[in-house]
Amino acid sequence: MAVARFRSSACLWIGMAAVAIGGTVRCGWGNEPEIAGLRFRYVAATGIGHEAGVCRRDPSDVIRVGDRYYVYYTKVVRAELPASWRNLYPSGYPGTVWCAVSADGVHWRELGRVLGLGPPGAFDSFGVFTPNVLKYRGRYWLYYTAVRPTPGRDDGGFDNNSTTDPTGIGVAVADRPEGPFHRISDKPILIPAREPQAFDSYRVDDSCLLVRDGKIWLYYKGRSRAHGPAGPGRTQMGLAIAGQPEGPYIRQNAGKPVQDSGHEVQIWKHGGGVFSLVSPTGPNGRTLQYADDGLHFRVLLRGLKGQPAAPGLFRPELVASEADPALPRWGIGMRHGRDPHLIRFELVWETR
Repeated sequence: MAVARFRSSACLWIGMAAVAIGGTVRCGWGNEPEIAGLRFRYVAATGIGHEAGVCRRDPSDVIRVGDRYYVYYTKVVRAELPASWRNLYPSGYPGTVWCAVSADGVHWRELGRVLGLGPPGAFDSFGVFTPNVLKYRGRYWLYYTAVRPTPGRDDGGFDNNSTTDPTGIGVAVADRPEGPFHRISDKPILIPAREPQAFDSYRVDDSCLLVRDGKIWLYYKGRSRAHGPAGPGRTQMGLAIAGQPEGPYIRQNAGKPVQDSGHEVQIWKHGGGVFSLVSPTGPNGRTLQYADDGLHFRVLLRGLKGQPAAPGLFRPELVASEADPALPRWGIGMRHGRDPHLIRFELVWETR
């Protein structure tokens, strides 16, 4: 059977001992070096793992600064929520952004909250969640999704009603990876599209970033108002580009999605192009895709099994700006359940 090929110096990596999940899937394309399959294995992430009554979810990509790894994530403590909001647990909507550090990527220490809520009435006054990070021109830029209270609620709560409580994406900045982070504006840098039928007319979420040709490429998840409550199962990936982290961001591909599938966004630079690990949502879910130009993605592998939920890869490029010549080896993902928590995942690439 043919194998997937792409421009790379790919090599087989066998990670730490753990249970392997998934199988090898192969497909063909081109005449470049070969990827034959991708599997995932899991290792507990101490310090950010399971804790009763606490939700840690939707981690950022992982960066390394000096001898420490950093990950940012959404945290919600159920007991701290007003009684009328506890039905939202364990979603991230009432969350804030926290940070943890590690010397080895396995044993983590929670530093604390690095971004709280915006002022009353602001676009981020109810919840800030689903963060990601980029070092650019010597500073650390924290991208986050946010919501304000649903209009008309007397208790200042949030409905997630598919119509009147959209998200926005904001940015905060710090001189150090542990913060303090300060908002660049009281307004978001990306909001849902105005046209109700647009793929991103209700939710813009799940930022994933890279620098290409000196510009900031912001990949994001879009959800349409037209899909109503079924929207979470019909999300797609969009792209907006800016000359600087503060924006303005211009939607690409004439405002249409650059990928028709996936719920969480996970991209990375490699071999002059961009990889996308597509989560199990949509007609091309459970795939590995690649775009030479970062815009027109094609499927390399199908039928991936045991994929991490809400993955955040260790991506050296987010600090160094240059693409790592090696394939990514590990990251931090999310384990669903009554109390969602974070877990380390490792990628086993099969090449020949």
